[in-house]
Amino acid sequence: MGTPDFAVPSLKILHENNFDIVGVITATDKHGGRGGKQLITSAVKKYAVEHNLPVLQPKNLKAPAFIEELKALKADLQIVVAFRMLPEIVWNMPAHGTYNLHGSLLPKYRGAAPIHWAVINGEKETGVTSFKLKHAIDTGDLLFQEKLAIEAQDTTGDVHDKMMHLGAEVILKTVQAVANDQIVLKKQSETDASHAPKLNRDNCKIDFTKSTPEVINFIRGLSPFPLAWTTLDFKETKIIEAEAEELFTHKYYPGTMLSDNKTYLYYCTQDSAISILKLKMSGKKVMDIKSFLNGYKLPI
Repeated sequence: MGTPDFAVPSLKILHENNFDIVGVITATDKHGGRGGKQLITSAVKKYAVEHNLPVLQPKNLKAPAFIEELKALKADLQIVVAFRMLPEIVWNMPAHGTYNLHGSLLPKYRGAAPIHWAVINGEKETGVTSFKLKHAIDTGDLLFQEKLAIEAQDTTGDVHDKMMHLGAEVILKTVQAVANDQIVLKKQSETDASHAPKLNRDNCKIDFTKSTPEVINFIRGLSPFPLAWTTLDFKETKIIEAEAEELFTHKYYPGTMLSDNKTYLYYCTQDSAISILKLKMSGKKVMDIKSFLNGYKLPI
């Protein structure tokens, strides 16, 4: 059960290791592209179709028709990688249960955006966890964990790409352990739990009252999606890339913009400043800062 690119290596590794995949459950096709007329299928569906694996695309996971289809597959085990929240009738169906791959070292960063928040919070490492599903989200008993370093310049996109391949190895190890009856589960520590809430417009706005390292981590953590934003000349502007100007000192309010209207644009932070390298102003394309300033004169 999975939908985006992140889930494909896990499906691929199970298929290539000759496990009997009786079904692939993924999101319904959606219209998108230019004019909204192109039918877009999930990355997981594309892989499944290319390799002649049966595909189910339920709109409603509690619908009786879907439940009957799922039962008819007679799966011994279900694996979930970047899918949706499952109702109990689904996750409790197989004899060996349902195991989920989560993009953090649980119980840290439970929730919808574990990779983003690990980078935003300046973590030096994260990892992947396989665990057995139960009622409360991301609270099931742990099976396997593997650590992954977060490098100083890594964006969420960089960590995501490394993590999806590490995650596939953990999924293979998980299914092999179930098949060989070598499951040893460990309860999560509630005292060590932290959360990774869903991202929205409000919590993606840059807070320049924070320190320069914190602001840089925030920008890295929201790149390449959904991107951190601020206002520039009263227009919402997404900051794609920036670097620290830690030796820069000032007496301005945090959030003050400084520019020569030619080569640089700084935003003052609590302790120094960040230098914008790449941005996207609302209604305009992605631009490096010199190209942007060449065609847009700021009232500074």
